[in-house]
Amino acid sequence: MGKREKKAKEAAPEKPKETTAEFIASMASVLVTGLFIITFIVQAFEIPSSSMEDTLLIGDHVFVDRVRFAPPTKWVGPLLPYGEIKRNDIVVFVSVDTPGMYIVKRIVGLPGDHLHVDHGDLYRNGEKLTESYVVHKQLGLPENEFSHYSNDFRDYFPKVPPPPGMDMPQEWILTMGSHIQGGDIVVPPDSYFGMGDNRDVSKDSRYWGFIPRANIIGRPMFIYWSFDTPRDQYQKNTIGDRVKFVLHVITHFLTETRWNRTLKMVR
Repeated sequence: MGKREKKAKEAAPEKPKETTAEFIASMASVLVTGLFIITFIVQAFEIPSSSMEDTLLIGDHVFVDRVRFAPPTKWVGPLLPYGEIKRNDIVVFVSVDTPGMYIVKRIVGLPGDHLHVDHGDLYRNGEKLTESYVVHKQLGLPENEFSHYSNDFRDYFPKVPPPPGMDMPQEWILTMGSHIQGGDIVVPPDSYFGMGDNRDVSKDSRYWGFIPRANIIGRPMFIYWSFDTPRDQYQKNTIGDRVKFVLHVITHFLTETRWNRTLKMVR
């Protein structure tokens, strides 16, 4: 290094160090940006039950796009990929009969659609649907866990009325008949009919009614992590059970993570 270059280097001013206040401000901006994204753009969601198998498995963790089905706004509308809800879209929505609970189902009926189930097959507007994603299995569920779903009401909806004592919202039991025309259930305006892909164990619109448009918060985009989770894990709500499962995840992360499902798109 020459004398001139050495002197120039020595004369160069040192880069000022970041102050504590600047560090806190930068961290705050990162947190605000992260909270904005989590609140308004994407949301993490865990699949708790087998009603959407084999499309979504218990223990799949997905990112939900909260923008696509959001009400359009004039000031950013042209910049965001808003879209209408279509048949076969998978959506996440707030439960109709359990406030605060998030549920995921596939939309099979739009406003005005006529639907009925016969021998377990779904008919829409008089046409029998070929649904490649549908399965009929219970996969070793505990005995009688879904026994009240395994009946003619499930497989011949809405022709067969719900049996006495079935676990259904009273409002749906009372109003279901007003939506039946010619043996079909007719989807009302601003509402949708959702069903699970695993039809034999899916507690869906047959059991609690239509999905209001206002309840839909988004659609699953892709699986970011999937862990082999017990079928009854969502029912274990005590602190002890949760801590036990967290420890189980930590110790079995590598062996029980379903690596082949990582980054899998949800369709």
